[in-house]
Amino acid sequence: MSTLTGHQDDTAPSPQLSGIADRFVAARRAGAALEGFPGTVPDDLVTAYRVQDLAIAQWPDRVIGWKVGYIAPERRDASGDERLLGPIFARHFWNATGGSMPIPVFVGGFGAVEAEYVLRLEADAPDDKLDWTPDEAAALPSTLFIGVEVASSPLATINQLGPRVVVSDFGNNNGLLLGAEIADWTSLDEAQLLAETFIDGASVGSGGAERLPGGLRTAFAFALSRSARRGRPLKAGEYIATGNATGIHDIAAGQSARVVFHGHGTLDCHAVPASQETPA
Repeated sequence: MSTLTGHQDDTAPSPQLSGIADRFVAARRAGAALEGFPGTVPDDLVTAYRVQDLAIAQWPDRVIGWKVGYIAPERRDASGDERLLGPIFARHFWNATGGSMPIPVFVGGFGAVEAEYVLRLEADAPDDKLDWTPDEAAALPSTLFIGVEVASSPLATINQLGPRVVVSDFGNNNGLLLGAEIADWTSLDEAQLLAETFIDGASVGSGGAERLPGGLRTAFAFALSRSARRGRPLKAGEYIATGNATGIHDIAAGQSARVVFHGHGTLDCHAVPASQETPA
């Protein structure tokens, strides 16, 4: 784990960083697309997390968890981080009801669904613990669920432009659908946690917990460590979406998705334009 410390200094944000956050927040509130990255791409993840923090401070909702995304080796920076974080907000957190859940995506922007194994903390992480091993993370009381991340951004090229851009815009997250609990997750063989994703009835990807490099524990350990180093130690009740278990699957308004978690449940959703939401 690197020493990236995010927003913990007290210096005033530059107008450039504030401008990036302002533009992303305005586009998200309007449900509108952006033609390009709104400014100069941050030089590193430290700066990108500062943009994210500025945007979180503006957003009229509370953070209830974090999505974890994997960073390919060729796209990592000097921090050495293998993953990244983005906030999940209460207004875009939905409990599955058994029917198809409408999920908002940005028309003209990026939209995808990701099968997720989602952890909920059942105890606060210690404020002064900045480094976590996978085994230490697994020992922290938590509950595992199935879920679907709505990966959507006003910026269509967000993933092409790379991790610093993804981090700058809420980690490319626009919601989390939570399904059934998977009991006693720490005693399970992760190789048995399997999933498959369908778009409009066609299979588009399969995999499971072992598709995540290092598995669930490694993703959890990263979320704990990076959050603590950003000055945001995780608390009881927060959720961690550990990473895409079957791939990143494009979805557009009007399309439907189904994710089958073998032996643990099925989640259905259908994409609707983010512009149809009541403004945040």
